[in-house]
Amino acid sequence: METELVYAEEEMANEAISKAVKYLEAGDVVALPTETVYGLGANALDADAVVKIFEAKGRPSYDPLIIHLSSREEIHNYCDLSPELDEIVQKLIQEFWPGPLTMVLPKKDIIPDIVTSGLPTVAVRMSGHPIMQEICKAFGKPIAAPSANRFGRISPTSAGAVLKELDGKIPLIVDGGACNAGLESTIIRVEVGKNNPEFHLLRAGPVVKEDLQKIGKVIRPKKLTERARKMLMEKAPESSSDTEAMQAPGMLESHYAPETPLYFFDKPEDFKPEEGKIYGLLSYRGQDKDGYMDLHEWDVIEELSPGKGKLAEASVRLFHMLRLLDESGVDAIVAEPAAETGLGVAINDRLRRASQRS
Repeated sequence: METELVYAEEEMANEAISKAVKYLEAGDVVALPTETVYGLGANALDADAVVKIFEAKGRPSYDPLIIHLSSREEIHNYCDLSPELDEIVQKLIQEFWPGPLTMVLPKKDIIPDIVTSGLPTVAVRMSGHPIMQEICKAFGKPIAAPSANRFGRISPTSAGAVLKELDGKIPLIVDGGACNAGLESTIIRVEVGKNNPEFHLLRAGPVVKEDLQKIGKVIRPKKLTERARKMLMEKAPESSSDTEAMQAPGMLESHYAPETPLYFFDKPEDFKPEEGKIYGLLSYRGQDKDGYMDLHEWDVIEELSPGKGKLAEASVRLFHMLRLLDESGVDAIVAEPAAETGLGVAINDRLRRASQRS
């Protein structure tokens, strides 16, 4: 298969949108820009089309997908909301949509089981990227769209990164420029709660805990390892915590990883270099006071927010810098932690999941 790349800039946008919709209507998969990362989209109401997402990515069927909507009102077509739950959802929509917030909600039967991995819930969001919005509107159906990369690997934040990942595996990539958030969307499971709304934080992202706490209580459930998740899929979960851990994409303990082994240390002194190995450093801000710059004679250093330590800049640069280090020829990558606050929680979450574990 030959992969075509079309540009969606200004006068070329309409042609790119029309071509993407044509492929989607034909039941094909298309790589699409969002404000977070590039997604691999297909008709969420067509189980055969969704299968092609799993095949192109090498993604296991137990990992559910996010569906992207064209409008705020469309949520009622695909989610089965009680009046009490709908009231909470509408507050979240008014505050965060369009934008990088995904909500896990009870689904209607119109959503195929393959999209939700057989779960009674579906993950929904409305992208803030203008090209993605126009494609969703023109297509007129929800678009299932996980990140447009091989399963478990670094998420793509540019069309070029998608091409490196999936060239020859998909028919079309719509180039809408670099993503301006750089991290996958925040995912929450929304519940009415006893006294206040409860938001189970299934994946940290650009909408941070402090933002959500203005509307309700934020709860962090435990995660599952890939082995545990596979075992759970062979028989029904026996506890609510098991169910929580399976309700969203991107929750595996090992994820977002480069081909080159990556090591994430909470403390600089935990790093013990092996003789003869070539190491690269992913530095938060490139400052000696963080304790990593002078720790070793690094062959390659890439900085997330040079000299500044601005988390918004670091989040946008994270996956791009990881790709540069992955392609630099080093034997291993060492990653400094970002400040464990706000967006730093999401950055460190991605680095921990990308790191090597014994």
